[in-house]
Amino acid sequence: MRRAAPFAFLSFSLALLLLGFAPSVSAQGHGFTPKSTLPQPDGPAGRMARTHLRMYVPAPQKMTFGAAVQPNELPPFPGYIFETPASIGCIYHLVPNPIPGCNPNATTENPSGGSRVIAVVDAFDDPTAASDLATFSAQFGLPPASVTVVYLTGSEPNLDPSGSWELEESTDLQMAHAMAPGANLILVETPDNSFANLFDGTILAGELVAAAGGGEVSISWGHAEFSEETEVDAVFTLFPGVVYVASSGDAPGVEYPSASPYVVSAGGTTISRNVNTGNFILETTWQDGGSGPSQFEPRPQFQNFVRYIVGNSRGTPDVSFDANLNTGVWVFDTNAVYGTGWYVVGGTSVSAPALAGIINAAGRFHNSSQDENQEMYRHIFFDNGDFRDITYGNCGLNIGTFALPGYDLCTGLGSDLGLRGK
Repeated sequence: MRRAAPFAFLSFSLALLLLGFAPSVSAQGHGFTPKSTLPQPDGPAGRMARTHLRMYVPAPQKMTFGAAVQPNELPPFPGYIFETPASIGCIYHLVPNPIPGCNPNATTENPSGGSRVIAVVDAFDDPTAASDLATFSAQFGLPPASVTVVYLTGSEPNLDPSGSWELEESTDLQMAHAMAPGANLILVETPDNSFANLFDGTILAGELVAAAGGGEVSISWGHAEFSEETEVDAVFTLFPGVVYVASSGDAPGVEYPSASPYVVSAGGTTISRNVNTGNFILETTWQDGGSGPSQFEPRPQFQNFVRYIVGNSRGTPDVSFDANLNTGVWVFDTNAVYGTGWYVVGGTSVSAPALAGIINAAGRFHNSSQDENQEMYRHIFFDNGDFRDITYGNCGLNIGTFALPGYDLCTGLGSDLGLRGK
């Protein structure tokens, strides 16, 4: 049974304000940061994680309440140049025959790789996560996905009253499947967004992935760094054959677990397109992407190659992916708060599952995140087209960090170009 959307009698902007959102309005729609992505006050259970999620609402005449395009209006839409699995696959050279310009409204060839398992770890329950993924896959011509939902405590969690974590779960599954449609998916749901439960969920996800023969765990949440974080790093070393990919955050500065040297830190970029043709122009930094040197984690061995940039600290991110909401991706979600339909989603919550999918599709299945990073960083010395070097733009606190040839603290090694070097 479809759950009714609360606050349906409120105006759109008033409803967002009451739910804690900060909307911005343009002629084409509304962009805003969901409540779950705002800094989360620590509670009785300790540190509380926030998502790394941005949302865009197409123009009001195309909306139901809450933000979604009506179910009978199917993306991509003329006049809206947002990314599809095919356009992303084209831009990042994940398909055999990328078309010139990679226009989202014209390209239809999807990525086709993937095997073994990708697990995503999220808080609260998304009861329609699998059916929403099926709708997404059918719309964009992807094969049906194999999804297993696992409850950390054995009991189905409650819904997130803000609706944000539901959209997070849909984003995670759909982006992982879009980049690696051949991989089996596991969704681990925890009772809430406390670090205690989410890290227990991460341990369970790692155990399940290892038992299935190896793969990736995607983490699209985080918290400001804290002095005890090095004691938590062991969570990412418990199971061989598991690579952890953690989003770097949606605000200047460094978050944990992205700062851990035992994860692949997934940053954000901006895809620039011609306003008249929709064709790809170039990829630049995303100023809101989390990045920088860690306050507490020392430089890992795989970053010795870039010690002249990171110094003695672990630098983030390692590699990046389109995360700017203005160049966001289509996601389908059945949501009690926002309404059912198609959303445009940005933030490094897109980066982590998408990069986990790309790493999975590469098929090398390294024994650990450090091995995966070692593989990627050694390619910094080879101009063999494995990464797109982002050399334009800036980021960071006070927007004082700039893109550089090779590695930099805005986008790491850059973005993906094909499946080599991962």
